[in-house]
Amino acid sequence: MENLNLPSFAPRLKKNNQQLYIYDEVRKKYVLLTPEEWVRQHFINFLVSQQYPTNLMSVEKSHQTNQLQKRTDIIVHQRNLQPFLLVECKATHIRIDAKVLEQTFTYNLTIQAPYLALTNGLVHHYFAYEHGLYKELKDLPNYE
Repeated sequence: MENLNLPSFAPRLKKNNQQLYIYDEVRKKYVLLTPEEWVRQHFINFLVSQQYPTNLMSVEKSHQTNQLQKRTDIIVHQRNLQPFLLVECKATHIRIDAKVLEQTFTYNLTIQAPYLALTNGLVHHYFAYEHGLYKELKDLPNYE
C-alpha cells in the first residue's frame, strides 16, 4: 500500500487465504485490506491522534438516504451520542471532486453532523455545516 498524507502507524496485519487483512480498532476485528480501507484505518489513527475517542466512533454503518441503503465510512459522535463528524474515505486514486462532495452532503441530510471530512489519504477537505450552508475549514475541527 502507498504512503499517505496522514501520520504513519504500525497496523496489525494478517494474511488469510492469500488475502491481507487489517485490524480495525473501532470494529474490533480484522477486515479485508482494500485501498479504501488503508485510507480509512489511517484516518481513524489520525482522529485518535487528535483526541477523538474510538468508543464514540462508528465505521461502515448503514443508513438510509433517499430510500436507498448506504454505508458511512466513519461517524464520530458527541458524548450525547449525536453525530459530530461524518468522514467519507476514498482510495488514493479517486479524486475528491464535486461528485464525492455531493455524495457526502447527501449522506449528511440523514446523519446531520455539524462537521464533515473528505479524504483520499492524500488530500483532505473539512467542512462545517451552519445555518443550512457548508463552509470549508482549513483544518480538522477539534473534538468538543
